[in-house]
Amino acid sequence: MNEPANMVTVHLPLALREFVGGQERITVAGGTVRQALGELAREHPLAGARILGPEGNLRRHVNVFLGEINVRDRQGLESRIETGDEIFIIPAVAGG
Repeated sequence: MNEPANMVTVHLPLALREFVGGQERITVAGGTVRQALGELAREHPLAGARILGPEGNLRRHVNVFLGEINVRDRQGLESRIETGDEIFIIPAVAGG
């Protein structure tokens, strides 16, 4: 029997909102960050393509936080999520 999926809120930066009908946040299901972002990509392929590369990994210029911690400082996209968690997608800022 399959476990019920956890529902999490994904907060989107302004640059991605045009690909999700202007929404600031989206609720998706998943047991890991990878599954949640995969669900977002299935529902909104243009936004998903800007977050995940063709192999399903995070693009270099995208930072993803689970709560206040960058997923790269956890278990990456395999970081477990619980219902009520919040994922924040933050584009990297470059400068010089």
